[in-house]
Amino acid sequence: MKNVSKYLLLTLLLSPLAQASSEAAWQQYAKTRQQACLKASSLNAVKVVGQPVEYDDSVGYDALLLEGRYPQKHMKNQIGRELCLYQRQSGRAAVSDADHLRAVK
Repeated sequence: MKNVSKYLLLTLLLSPLAQASSEAAWQQYAKTRQQACLKASSLNAVKVVGQPVEYDDSVGYDALLLEGRYPQKHMKNQIGRELCLYQRQSGRAAVSDADHLRAVK
């Protein structure tokens, strides 16, 4: 029993402590995520609207709603929306048309 206690104490002392990310690291992550989504968008004058939806690590994605103007001539500079899914592990962003999403009033 004494040996088990010693090993347990030794393990606890030598195990690395979990440290939370700094505020600066979170801000950098948010900036990187936003830039990836804006770059993936096909809209002109695109911006993020609303707050990101951050799924847990078992999913590994964040979602951002983007709004801008369609560049195609036949769309006559109409406002459009896209939903961006940002994969945290790879840093890749994918967008899809989201004009059918309604704004909450």
